[in-house]
Amino acid sequence: MGQVARIRLAGRSPAQLDKICAQIKHIAEMTGVICKGPVPLPTKKLTVPCRKSPDGEGTETWDHWQMRIHKRLIDLDADERALRQLMRIQVPKDINIEIVLRS
Repeated sequence: MGQVARIRLAGRSPAQLDKICAQIKHIAEMTGVICKGPVPLPTKKLTVPCRKSPDGEGTETWDHWQMRIHKRLIDLDADERALRQLMRIQVPKDINIEIVLRS
């Protein structure tokens, strides 16, 4: 078996992640490369509690701000044509993409 490209996507918007995953699967179908995924990984929840009142007077009321990081994992056979097409995908600024080649 040849090399496999493992693609990890992370971002705040699951709709944008699914859109990019669909583009990657379309590239895999066009080039005839075996594609496994997208596999949804656990969502990371970042929570920041902060006081509502700026001074220390009154009752303690808190706001809980939360940011969710959604992740997807895709495995592709590392074909040169497929990887060149993959590099040409327009990725939004808030989406993080990581490509690792492994045997």
